[in-house]
Amino acid sequence: MDLLNTLVDKGLRRELPTREEALAVLATSDDELLDVVAAAGKVRRQWFGRRVKLNYLVNLKSGLCPEDCSYCSQRLGSKAEILKYTWLKPDEASAAAAAGIAGGAKRVCLVASGRGPTDRDVERVGKTIEAIKEQNEGVEVCACLGLLSDGQAERLKDAGADAYNHNLNTSEATYGQITKTHTYADRVDTVQKAHAAGLSACSGLIAGMGESDEDLVDVVFSLRELDPDSVPVNFLIPFEGTPLAKEWNLTPQRCLRILAMVRFVCPDVEVRLAGGREVHLRTMQPLALHLVNSIFLGDYLTSEGQAGQADLDMIADAGFTVEGAGTSSLPAHRADVAAATAAASAAAGHGPCGSAPAEAGCGSACGGCSGHTDTAEAAAEAAPAAPSQAEPGAVRPDLVAVRRRGAGTDLAPNA
Repeated sequence: MDLLNTLVDKGLRRELPTREEALAVLATSDDELLDVVAAAGKVRRQWFGRRVKLNYLVNLKSGLCPEDCSYCSQRLGSKAEILKYTWLKPDEASAAAAAGIAGGAKRVCLVASGRGPTDRDVERVGKTIEAIKEQNEGVEVCACLGLLSDGQAERLKDAGADAYNHNLNTSEATYGQITKTHTYADRVDTVQKAHAAGLSACSGLIAGMGESDEDLVDVVFSLRELDPDSVPVNFLIPFEGTPLAKEWNLTPQRCLRILAMVRFVCPDVEVRLAGGREVHLRTMQPLALHLVNSIFLGDYLTSEGQAGQADLDMIADAGFTVEGAGTSSLPAHRADVAAATAAASAAAGHGPCGSAPAEAGCGSACGGCSGHTDTAEAAAEAAPAAPSQAEPGAVRPDLVAVRRRGAGTDLAPNA
């Protein structure tokens, strides 16, 4: 297939495909799917071998958000039955992080709901980073706290954060249909602030919100222009109680095509398979490992994921290996650029990881937790009904229920 040969050649040279080529990947047929996966897999192996980086979410503050993001169970006006709590104490967050690190997670992602952090919140997160790094030498920590004000990215860097996550989510043209309390430009600004402060930028998207192929290509090309080190690809989890609860638009085949398109556009970037993989990829998850080089271990912010051991078994059975703490996640040419950026930031007065005052710490990632209980079944959210005899390739929301993490149980936050 000439298209795939061209895309492989470009990926191996780190050359940007054309928009038409990216759109053509999304338009391939199911009969061509394995060819698409194999082609994108060549690019993935060129830059990342068969390594899989594990990331672990710690939800520092859940619910109670004033923003109206339509996809989010924590949004203003959400009727989703989720755990709601204010800030975890540093020792509580550190204990939650330890569970993921014990399972092989290399990066801990600290997430807090809300429009953006106050200066006091930044100080609080700094103490949490310190607590995590004191207990877990070499772990990366990424903060995901919403929109940043001037100077906050630098303070997080000084406190030891390695990375900052803020997703673009969808195209600029359709962003206003998803969120009205802030703008697409606000999100771009926060990613740029993180990058300028010497933090590793992490920014991705959410697929399955009713967007067009053109929207998907637009947002991925925008991400390529922003040049984050990692691109999380989320698939919408249609939570009951949110405006997008009935948006079941994805099949495993479409998810794989989306991941392949992202890999071709961002060949040497850490592409992370994030929220919704269990719901939409289901038994096709192992194929996705040929496209992505990073996944979340265990649960997400407000929904349950696959059990951590099942993730580890899947990686091993598919012939991949968990990336160790001593291995650079990024290819050498990107790692060199990241080191130079950090050095420039330090020269500008923002200390490198570990050079902060004694009360600060050091870290990098973007949040959630694992913890599967016997009561999770009772807490499961019923999925929309679908015909039992579905056509091949049809959307099947009946196959996997959206499971709310800890709702309806006495499960403690991040237990």
